[in-house]
Amino acid sequence: MPISRRTVASNPARLSPLTAEQQRLDEDARRQTHWKRWGPYLSERAWGTVREDYSPHGTAWESFSHDQARSRAFRWNEDGLAGISDRHQYICFAIALWNGRDPILKERVFGLTGNEGNHGEDVKEYYFYLDSTPTHSYMKYLYKYPQAEFPYAKLVEENRRRGRRDMEYELINTGIFDENRYFDIVVEYAKASPEDLLIRIHVVNHGPDPAELTLLPTLWFRNTWSWGLDARRPRMREGKAAKGMSVIELDHEYYGRRRLWCERQPTLLFTENETNTSRLYGDTEGARYVKDSFHDYVVRGDKGAVSPDKIGSKAAAHYTLSLAPGASDTVHLRLTNDDNEKGLPREAFNVTFTQRIQEANEFYDELAPPDLSEDARLVQRQAFAGLLWSKQFYHYDANRWLKGDPTWSEPPRERLHGRNSDWTHLYNADVISMPDKWEYPWYAAWDLAFHCIPLALVDATFAKEQLILMLREWYMHPNGQIPAYEWAFGDVNPPVHAWAAWRVYKIDKKRKGVGDRLFLERVFHKLLLNFTWWVNRKDAKGKNIFQGGFLGLDNIGVFDRSAPLPTGGNIEQSDATSWMGMYCLNMLSIALELARENRAYEDVASKFFEHFVYICRAMNNIGDEKIELWNKEDGFFYDVLQLPDGQTLPLKVRSLVGLIPLFAVETLDSELIDSLPRFKHRMQWFIENRPDFSAHVETQSQDGEVRRFLSLVSRDRLKSVLRYMLDEEEFLSPYGIRALSRYHKDHPYLLSAMGMDYRVDYEPAESSTGNFGGNSNWRGPIWFPVNYLLIESLQKFHYFLGDDYRVECPTGSGRTIPLNEVAAELSRRLIHIFLRNQTGRRPVFGGTAKFQEDPLWRDTVPFYEYFHGDNGAGIGASHQTGWTGLVAKLIQQSGE
Repeated sequence: MPISRRTVASNPARLSPLTAEQQRLDEDARRQTHWKRWGPYLSERAWGTVREDYSPHGTAWESFSHDQARSRAFRWNEDGLAGISDRHQYICFAIALWNGRDPILKERVFGLTGNEGNHGEDVKEYYFYLDSTPTHSYMKYLYKYPQAEFPYAKLVEENRRRGRRDMEYELINTGIFDENRYFDIVVEYAKASPEDLLIRIHVVNHGPDPAELTLLPTLWFRNTWSWGLDARRPRMREGKAAKGMSVIELDHEYYGRRRLWCERQPTLLFTENETNTSRLYGDTEGARYVKDSFHDYVVRGDKGAVSPDKIGSKAAAHYTLSLAPGASDTVHLRLTNDDNEKGLPREAFNVTFTQRIQEANEFYDELAPPDLSEDARLVQRQAFAGLLWSKQFYHYDANRWLKGDPTWSEPPRERLHGRNSDWTHLYNADVISMPDKWEYPWYAAWDLAFHCIPLALVDATFAKEQLILMLREWYMHPNGQIPAYEWAFGDVNPPVHAWAAWRVYKIDKKRKGVGDRLFLERVFHKLLLNFTWWVNRKDAKGKNIFQGGFLGLDNIGVFDRSAPLPTGGNIEQSDATSWMGMYCLNMLSIALELARENRAYEDVASKFFEHFVYICRAMNNIGDEKIELWNKEDGFFYDVLQLPDGQTLPLKVRSLVGLIPLFAVETLDSELIDSLPRFKHRMQWFIENRPDFSAHVETQSQDGEVRRFLSLVSRDRLKSVLRYMLDEEEFLSPYGIRALSRYHKDHPYLLSAMGMDYRVDYEPAESSTGNFGGNSNWRGPIWFPVNYLLIESLQKFHYFLGDDYRVECPTGSGRTIPLNEVAAELSRRLIHIFLRNQTGRRPVFGGTAKFQEDPLWRDTVPFYEYFHGDNGAGIGASHQTGWTGLVAKLIQQSGE
């Protein structure tokens, strides 16, 4: 289906014609053509999630295990390998594989549960998102499938044996990829039209011997009929075969009739997407044709396991591929609502794939700086691909989950007072940007805010929709809290939603030439509710000093800040207070932008201006009690422990807690302020009549222009904080800013209280504690989201302070540079985690030789959750492109 290129007449800022992909985005945004109806919305893990956990005490990992996943129908979401679905996940497609040796049919990627891994949950397979356009008109996925028996038990046993100070035992450590005894399986999708999906599955035998692979392209309906709410059951059946092709016909109440055309006329298998109650519960009267029947048919050789009538709610095409050493084979399929009986005309098939790949290249070429190397282009392209492949249909009706379904036994009474029991209003059934569809197949509010920044470059409409979605009445709590994540919606994440909305608005405005004011107003009104929740719930004493629990930073502190302190009293948090200072400035910026066309916003802008100044004052004199979060002795910000007897103790841990105050910075230019007389008058009155507060507002006059500088960190304190941050023996790593100063490697922080010793050490890699599941660590590694905010803050400081304000970088080097160059240096260090260095090695791969040296592996780039504080190796979730996808934005704005 050819797509013409045209110029957008409504956007004078755009001089070049729209690419084909941009035109598709435009058509979809206007709901003219639903290009995004089909996409990679299938999870990679639906087992072990809170949604599927019906145990009395919330043991999600154990209540629905990987072993059960092949046999038990999912209640809320489906999962699959290299899969796609419609946006409601009524119809799903994925591949299943068998190498002739595995004990189970491989229908989903495997990993360890949170309790099995020595560093928490951990996926134990190798798969890569190589490409995707934002409308998913073209997608490419690579899975590396071993030819020997998959070592499920060995991976579990060895990782369980290892302690937290040991390295994780990975699939590649088992030797299963030695001599290249594996298949590369590349799955590609190309849309001939929004409802016509072409599928190409390319298999390569990289091993030295002939090898056989069973390939099952599988189509199924999400089970919506077993829960007593909707008895309608959609059906699949064998259709009339065409020349050289088998056909699966499907009928669904919502989508009508469709066909899956399968070349080479493979045998078609049919069963039901129903729980195998016989296997799981010993039910001798259980159904014969069940979810795992294809496993029995292929692996156990039970030919009676599938429906002889060729009817069901799950179907597959059965291919057996025999491949010589180095040989390859390709299977073509087509999923369509087209009634054309021609099925799979090969010439048109290949033309469409070639065209979509060319259009994807044109789309991404516009985003890359012109002088960017091919390696950096590859990294940026795969970062965008990871973000776009990580979109998932997410379904969770908390009230229904708590009370149970009509056809199932009543849930344990404990559930009504346990996890998420106060979120009964929450009803989620949307395509959402996930941090990672295996380790984090659920949204996290503050992660999502960071995802939206690079997403805004490729699909601003989707980024804006995501930010609005989290604020809708069926997401946001009636009290104004934004849901954190499904393990505990009531946990507190850093309040970065306003920042993300403001940044997405500006990115979109810059690219289109006009700002989406309706979007900005919609998020602003809801964020007023959320801001009020923070003020009322997290500033318990009304002192403008905030306590937010661990605020997403997991184990960064001396204590678990989400639990009662063993010492009693409370912690006055530098980071929580600074996040709120940043929140004030973000809301101020949005209000001032909206006031340009609606003067009613001037009043609320004044409110946020004054509230920010109150927070500045409080950080320097909590409750007029002379308690400061700024430590004059060290020249750094710390949390302060306030004991029940009134004593105070600075918790002198040099961590991000002391750098987060840098995030709260903004400059108000006279061009804007002069156009808003009521705001200007109120601001001037406040400065003149509250001199004790006006010290926190710096004024600069030049050539008749007046600027107001708002920052939690004054220009004098800034140099002191940056002296630590840019010291390579403290925070500055060759690959970005560490979460904890390396100073604590030789000088651990120790605190004795109530007969217990509490200790914080520098840990550049995996966490040695089990806090928060044990699979994240803020005691040394490099995290992209906070590094990105530091870069942005340095740029803002430079905007006001100018080139004359210079700092040593690195500290002690004798080399002084302005702050914008410091920001550029940090960007360079972060980007180079992924790029090949002079020796051809990518730091992200660490010391794994196969990743570094093998041509078949070295250009498939994973985007990890966080990175080793000293050598840049990837750590944590291996596919958390979500916020690590920020590297695509850094490349776009900074080059390499």
